[in-house]
Formats: sequence, structure tokens, C-alpha cells
Amino acid sequence: MKITSAEFIKSAFERAHWTTDNLPEIAFLGRSNVGKSSLLNSLLQRKGLARTSNTPGRTQSINFFLINEKIYFADLPGYGYAKVSKVMRADWGKMAEEYLSEREQLRLFIQLIDSRHKPMELDLNLHEWLKFHNKNSIVVATKSDKLSTNQLNKSLNEIEKELPDTKIIPYSAKTGKGREAVWREIEAALNR
Repeated sequence: MKITSAEFIKSAFERAHWTTDNLPEIAFLGRSNVGKSSLLNSLLQRKGLARTSNTPGRTQSINFFLINEKIYFADLPGYGYAKVSKVMRADWGKMAEEYLSEREQLRLFIQLIDSRHKPMELDLNLHEWLKFHNKNSIVVATKSDKLSTNQLNKSLNEIEKELPDTKIIPYSAKTGKGREAVWREIEAALNR
């Protein structure tokens, strides 16, 4: 897809802040510090559009980005970061689940998993939730440039064992490897 425009629209801390124009949406989900913002910037070929940070738990709202004035990318808060209060973690989880389960505009759920690590319990829980609710989803294995080809293949096999029957795309925000494959999945979801 040719990107003619990409802009940050708003941060939503509750349902009243969600977008209201009914454009299709693509949700990006994953553990804290898995590389959601880096992936968004890479997909859109815009440095700094989605704010990146080495500090886990930076994204605390659903951030909406309008692409080509036709679709939204929704960057959800990372899950599994221990250094925030339990109340805040519960609020994030409640808001995220409400958004993911009730948002009719959602066309594709992109779950990010760090290719250097085996999927953790929260990754498995999200995957099971997406499958149980028949959500159209793929897995993007981020930071693939940090592994040798052999290590990456081994890691992808591990992820496949843990998350069966799921399309897994290795991705590097640094090199752009996997970018076209992810865009093909997004375009296919938009055309359904």
C-alpha cells in the first residue's frame, strides 16, 4: 500500500474517546517493549510518528493513527509490565478487552511477539482469546534482525508450536524485512 498520509489522531483512555467515523481499524497488540511503536513507524515509513521508548509501559492508552484518510491503526497498551500499579493494569486490561471485543470496525488483530523469546503466558492468553472469539489475527515476530538465520528459524518453530494455526511473519523494524508481508495481510483484511 502506498502511504500518502499518516497522522496521530488521538489517545483514548476510555470508550468516550474512541474514534466515531466508523473507518476500518487494525489493532496492534503485544507485551510491553515488544516493538509496537517501532513496527508502526516502520510500516508507515515515518520516523517518530508513534513514540518509541526503552521504558516498558510507556503507552497507556489506545493511540489512533489515521492512514491515507481511510483506515486507523490502533496501538494498544502493552500488557505484562509489572512496574505499574495493579489498578492501572486492571484498567488497561478492561479498556483493551472492551475495545477488542466490541469494536465492529476492527478488521485485523496483529499480535506482536519478540522473536528472541518463547511466547509467555500472557501472549498465549491473548492468542487463545483471539481464537475463541474468531478474530482475524496474525502474529508478527519482531526484532528478527537480532537473530541469526538459524536462531530465527528455531524461534519461529517454537512460536508456531505454541500458537498453532496462526500466520507468523518475521519482522525487523530496522531493515523493513516483513513489511510487505504485513501490508498484504492488512490489505486482505480490508478487502474482506
